[in-house]
Formats: sequence, C-alpha cells, structure tokens
Amino acid sequence: MRSLRRLSHAALLGQGPRRDGLPDAMEHVAKVHRAHHPEADLAALRRAYVLAESSHRGQMRKSGDPYITHPLAVTLLLAQLGAETTTLTASLLHDTVEDTDVTLNQVREEFGEEVSYLVDGVTKLEKVDYGAAAEPETFRKMLVATGNDVRVMSIKLADRLHNMRTLGVMRPEKQVRIAKVTRDVLIPLAERLGVQALKTELEDLVFAILHPEEHALARELIAEHAKEPDPLTGMATSVRRVLREAGIIAQVLIRPRHTVSVHRLRQKRGELGPCDFGRLLIMVEEDADCYAVLGELHTCFTPIVAEFKDFIAAPKFNLYQSLHTAIADEEGRVAEVLVRTRQMHRVAEAGVIALGDPHGVPSGGDGSDTEPGPGWLSRLLKWQSHATDTETFWTELRDELAQDREITVYCASPGAAPAPSGGALPLPAGATCVDAAYARYGEAAHRCIGARVNGRLTALSTVLRDGDALQLFLEPAASAPSGPSPEWLDHARTPAARIAIRHWLAAHPVAAEAEPKQELTSVGATGNGGGHARQAGDGGSRAVAPCSTAAPVSPPDPADPGGRSSREDSTGPSPDSGRATETASVVAEDPHAVVRLARCCTPVPPDSVTGFAVRGGAVTVHRESCQTVTRMASTGRRPVPVSWRQGAAGCRVTLRAEALGRPHLLADLTEIIAAQGAAVVAADVEPPREQRVLHTYTLQLPDAAGLPDLMRAMRRVPGVYDVTRASRPLPAR
Repeated sequence: MRSLRRLSHAALLGQGPRRDGLPDAMEHVAKVHRAHHPEADLAALRRAYVLAESSHRGQMRKSGDPYITHPLAVTLLLAQLGAETTTLTASLLHDTVEDTDVTLNQVREEFGEEVSYLVDGVTKLEKVDYGAAAEPETFRKMLVATGNDVRVMSIKLADRLHNMRTLGVMRPEKQVRIAKVTRDVLIPLAERLGVQALKTELEDLVFAILHPEEHALARELIAEHAKEPDPLTGMATSVRRVLREAGIIAQVLIRPRHTVSVHRLRQKRGELGPCDFGRLLIMVEEDADCYAVLGELHTCFTPIVAEFKDFIAAPKFNLYQSLHTAIADEEGRVAEVLVRTRQMHRVAEAGVIALGDPHGVPSGGDGSDTEPGPGWLSRLLKWQSHATDTETFWTELRDELAQDREITVYCASPGAAPAPSGGALPLPAGATCVDAAYARYGEAAHRCIGARVNGRLTALSTVLRDGDALQLFLEPAASAPSGPSPEWLDHARTPAARIAIRHWLAAHPVAAEAEPKQELTSVGATGNGGGHARQAGDGGSRAVAPCSTAAPVSPPDPADPGGRSSREDSTGPSPDSGRATETASVVAEDPHAVVRLARCCTPVPPDSVTGFAVRGGAVTVHRESCQTVTRMASTGRRPVPVSWRQGAAGCRVTLRAEALGRPHLLADLTEIIAAQGAAVVAADVEPPREQRVLHTYTLQLPDAAGLPDLMRAMRRVPGVYDVTRASRPLPAR
C-alpha cells in the first residue's frame, strides 16, 4: 500500500522526467521491473506512461485519486510478479481505448501489434451495444484472446485485484455483485493460470465482502495467535540445523496462512492449534535437493505419512510443483512443510506471469514447436463457440470453472489409428464416458454406443478416474446416427457434452420425446416374416427390425412343444424337410441306435464328442467339454463311443452374441447370418443391462466347416464384442 500511495503522490505532482528519461511516477515500477529483467528497455514504458497520463488527465476515480494511479498500480502488481516489458506496456494502456479518445489503431501504430492485441483483449464491450449481456460477452472476448496469449488474462487479474482493493467506495449491492463475479470466474481463472499471489488476495477481499462475519472471526483468530510466540519459529530453527549438518544449502521460512486458508482449516479441523497458522517453506536450488531435504526431514523428525504429496513428479494442471509433507518434533508439535526450488517458488507465486506465455507462439515462429494450450482452456474455447446464447455461456462458464481438478484418461477407439498424443485426454475431475466421447469426437459422439474402461465393459454414465484406459464404441458412419438419449444429460459433466446433447435433442424432438423407453422382447422368428425384435439403444429401444428382411427363417419346430425333455438332455429330431437330419451326421457303436445331438451344447463337426444312453435306447451326443458329460460321468454313467460320419455336412448350432445395444443391431446380425448361408431356427434378445444386450440364435448351417467364419463375421458387426457357442439352445417356436 505504501507503494501505491507513492504512485498517487507522484501522479499528483505530474510527470517530471528523471535523468534516464522516465517520469517520477514510473520510478518505482522501473526499479521493480529491472530487478527481474536487468536488461529491459524502458523506452516503451516511458512512451506508454506519457500517452496514458495525458489521455486520462482530468479523470478521477471514485476514491478521489487521479485515474492514472489505477493503470500505474496494475503495472506495479505485474512488475512485482516478474512480467516482461510488453505486458507492462499494455497494462499502462489497458483503459485508454475503453475510457479515452485513444483508438486501437493509435496503440498499434505507436507500440506494435502485440501490445495492441493485449489492450484489445482486456477492453470491455459497451453496455450501449450489448445491454445486460455486456459483462458475459466481455469475458467471452477475453477468454478467446487468452487462448492466443494468456497475458491478456494476467492483465485482467491484476486490474481486478486493484479494483477490489478500492471497492469500499462503491455501493454495497455493487460490491456484492462484483465480488460474486470475482469469486465465480476470476479466482478460478487465477488458480488455473497458477497466479497464487493474486488469487489469495482476491480470495481474502471477496471473503470480507460476501462473508463479513466469518472473515472477522478468522482475522480475530490470526490476531490472537500473533500475540503469542509462534512455535513454528523453534521448528524452523531445528530444521535449519538438520539441513546444515547434512550439508544441504536451503532457505527455511515461515509462510503465514492467509485469511481464507485459516477459515477453511478451522472448518476442516474445528479447533486450531498453535502450528496451524502457518507452514514451513524450504527453498533449494536443484530438484534433487528437494528429495534430499525430504529424506532428512523424514529421518530426523516423525513424518505424517498421510500428508505427503509429490507435486514435483506429478505437477498440478496449473504448473504448480512442490513436495508437501508434515512432520512432528520431539514435543509433539506438527508442522506442514513445503519443499521446492526457487524457480518452482517463482512459478507457484506468479504462474504464467513468471513464464511469460508458456503455450504461446515465440516471436518470429510459426508455432509448430510450441506446446498446446492448457487442456481446460482448449476445452473452454471449443465449447464456447457453440454456446451462442449469452445466458448459456455464462452459466456453463461458471460450472466449468467450479471444477477445480483435472484428470487424464487414455482414449482409443477399436480399429482407429493411434492418436499423436498417445490418446491422452484431459478432462475435469468427475467426468464420465459421455464427456470423454464428446471431448474426443465432438458431434460425432452422437454415434457413441458404449465404452470399455480398463478392459471392462461399462455404462456411459461411469465416472472416470485419473489414468483410466478408455475405449469408445461408435456406430458405423455409413448410417444416420441414432443420437443421444435425454438421460445422457444426467451424466454429462462438461459444457461441451451438455451443449452438444441439447442441440441434438432440440433438433430431434420426436426422437427425444415421442419414443418411450422399451424393454427388449424375446423373439421367435417365423417363416412368414411376422416376427419382430425391438432393439435397445443406450437409453431404450429406438428401432424395430423385422427378421424377415435380414435372414431366411426356418419353419417352426413341432418337436418338444411344451419343452418336455429329460434333465440330462433336451433333444428332439429336426423337422427340416429337404435337409439331412441331425442324426445322420453322427454314428454310434450300435448302428441301430437312435442318435440325437444334445441341445445343451449343440455339438457340430469337428467337435470332440461322446455319447450317453438315455431312456428308450437312444444315444445323446455331447461335446466332451459339456458340463453334462462331467455330471453324468460322476454318477457312474458309461459313455458310448460316437463319431462324426465322414462327409457330414449340415448341422444345428446355438450362438450367443454379446453387444452394446443400438438400433438396427438385430437386422445387421441377421443379415450377416444370411450372407454366410445359415438359417435362423430361433432367436432371442434379452432386455438390456447397462447398455449391453445378449442375442441368442439357434442356426441351421449347411456346412459345419463354415461355423468359424460365421462367428468371425458376427464379431465384425459394429457394437458386437463377443460371439460364443451357447450351452443351451432356444426352444424352437
């Protein structure tokens, strides 16, 4: 505050130049800037101040100070955080285009394209033109500009901090409105950009306005603590001695907690102890020294293992790096400890301001070698372009910024080429498979029919965790997408997913509202094509596919009409006319014995088979792997040798297709079955469970040798993830 009073005094006295050409009002700013950038050319700063001072001359702030004190204060804040000259030049001019007769073209001609871009990025839109939408649309404009250069938001954050410091002169209702926007939008942005120095003070200022009683209580606790000797002082001395004896060069400081931090800790722990009002901060030169310090602390003190976190090996999404731990001394005093290098500390305090623009295009470069922007910013810029409605944008922006953690999942699609990034997909914590689909594919995610997480099939509503391996299954692109169901909105956590789903549902109101949820029904295919199967998509059935359009269907089987069969076998002669009977393919030891294929395992050539005599002198043939064989052998039943007849051709088999539910699945499967020359004797589709369906088909094959090809062809149908031989066929109807 003393620095700001000095700036106000200098501004009131005018702009008398010093020997180096800088006005007196810029002396302190220049000194701070040179401390971070000794070789900085201050000529642009001098010209920017002269233009800003002359343009704002005669304007006063509500606090009574000359208006020029505001851009000077914003510039000083940025200089203290290590911002480079271009950012400081733009910060001096950030209100000239908005509040004076200076034009953007003048700024561009005098200071260049880069400064002009930054000034334009923070210039507010006029309420005359936008009305109530001016503030949300101004933030949209700033965020789009930040996508190209994060220094735009750095200037805005410093601008808001100085305005919050002087907010007391405003009407109470206006203070509350500004504080809420700061809390909901700018503080989360400061966190994402890693600018902790600005974020913590903004939090305290907002806390004082929105929660004055809790703020007063926290300040009272801090004041009471300050009256007593701080036990952290003794612990810091002990830590310095331990590190000195270990030969580790380090600086050990006591870092007091700010007001909001004390309040949160009191809510978490209830009663605060004498060591809870601060933390020990240990700064070293190299990354390896951080771990050396950690080893000494955990050796010479008692570590609190649950408090250890390594943000050096795994930095936070806002570039923050440190080791966090807690130790207890011999007296039982517990202190939280932060260990970091000096460079890490600089980035922890100033974030992107200290780094310039870590994701930006270097001067004179084409951007081909630069890193992509932060994941949260890329997602935000993508979805905001689809949120044409201001109210939708403003609501979704606050929801997006409320997500304060990120995860990374590794996403792939079956049959798709590997992504250049290895499939790494950054998402907010709490995101589901629905969010991942829209983040990866955009509107093509309308075709998503299922997902596999860490090798296991799962519902699209599944919440993803950091490091999950994700596979997404899509409908074939050749057909029109079936689209999302309204239930997807319940599982979407990201604005990109919610906006895309709402657009689809608005464009397809009949599909969204007129289609009731339907359960899958069991199907008995009939020879006249009268049988139908309802197929489930992700939220219920959306299509009806007649079996007769896809595959030839055998006439009903009159055998075993009531399901009468022995417990050991469920067999019956095939009624198929014009085809070899199932008994003609197998011969038993007794050539006169009636041979039947067991319907529990439907053996086909060249399966290894065995037989058992049943009532009536017939022989039932099972696959050797059938559970019935094991059960009958355990009861002492004697197997009967059987073998396949040479040249055996036609056979009956039951297959189970496990798939992700989608429209037209039945039609696609039966079309493939028909293409392989098989006939459907019976079919059944079970009701969907977590978007998965089970189709069971009893088929008559003209040649048993074609079974492997048929099963492979069925597995290639989109959405089908497994086809197996069934242990029990369907009863023919």
